[in-house]
Amino acid sequence: MAKAKALKMYVEPLITKSKIDSTHSRRVVFSYLQNKESVAELFRDVAAKVGNRPGGYTRILKTGTRVGDSAEMCIIELVDYNANYSQSSGEATKKTSTRRRRSTKKADSAVVADAVEVKEEPVAESNDSQEAKAE
Repeated sequence: MAKAKALKMYVEPLITKSKIDSTHSRRVVFSYLQNKESVAELFRDVAAKVGNRPGGYTRILKTGTRVGDSAEMCIIELVDYNANYSQSSGEATKKTSTRRRRSTKKADSAVVADAVEVKEEPVAESNDSQEAKAE
């Protein structure tokens, strides 16, 4: 888990630099990665998918614990690359954005308000009758 968080801090600035395709940014990223193919893929494929995202390019998913020493295991992935996850999250937002009916709540609150008024009236009458008895 700690290594994934450290990798996230290492990779996210490189992805941010890859959004601007200039010679300087390519050289800066190459000084970190030291691999021409990785730099080319980062600037060509990854930058195209994350071009409109303001940050948070990676996601850490916990996979449980390891059998031998019970160490926490996790997977780090790019957010926009997992098509299955992005499609299922889109369906989840559709389900949560449904409109709920409020008419039943208003009707119930009106009944409760009427009930409170009815309870107040007999109390007021009983007070008048007690005053009449006291005189």
